[in-house]
Amino acid sequence: MSDPSVIVTGVTAAASGVLGGAFFAFSSFVMPGLRALPARDGIAAMQGINEAAPRSLLMLPLLASAVGSAVVGVHAAAASDLEARGLRITGAALGLAALVITGVANVPRNNALAALDAGAPESVAGWADFQAGWTRWNHARTVASIGSAVALAVSVYRSG
Repeated sequence: MSDPSVIVTGVTAAASGVLGGAFFAFSSFVMPGLRALPARDGIAAMQGINEAAPRSLLMLPLLASAVGSAVVGVHAAAASDLEARGLRITGAALGLAALVITGVANVPRNNALAALDAGAPESVAGWADFQAGWTRWNHARTVASIGSAVALAVSVYRSG
């Protein structure tokens, strides 16, 4: 593999790893912490997180992982090194899967949560539904992001 492809693959691996770490934090302690709060407080806190996230530095690894995965996947499809090609295509597919999961599963749930009135008694059921579905999908994108980082990092290691 050429040096630019190794650099792009390495940067994409790092971005996917950072993203997977952020998702892991939510699955392992942020959501359990929010779940322990009264529903109105958990809803308000998550609504605030969801408002801040698209304007945060989290967007850097999210975009770098997505764009990098697309570039790595296209480049890897034409690679002659079968081992590196397989690892890079796998890593790229997992990186893109994390983005797709975010867009089709987590973001719609975030949008539904934004419509809840945190103080309304009927929002308690909406909060419970949000937590269960959102967290399951967050586990999936955590695994996809970390899997992407590992596959891409191994491919870089083996190519050097």
